[in-house]
Amino acid sequence: MRFEVLIDGMLAVHARHAVFTALAAVEGLLHAEVELGRAEVTHDGRTTAAALRSAVEAAGFTVRQVRPLPRQLPLA
Repeated sequence: MRFEVLIDGMLAVHARHAVFTALAAVEGLLHAEVELGRAEVTHDGRTTAAALRSAVEAAGFTVRQVRPLPRQLPLA
């Protein structure tokens, strides 16, 4: 399962590291790609939108929206 997290307040490159580190502590997270203003995460089903929001806000940023993304088929 995947979520997109839209994040306000990420103004510099070090913000990417702070958000990535915060997301790494979320239970069930398998993969995260963080850019300025957004993160895309893949999880095993135990992760909730509230847990992602809480982690990003603990890193000092504001979450504008957390939305589920469609599933992707594995590439062969």
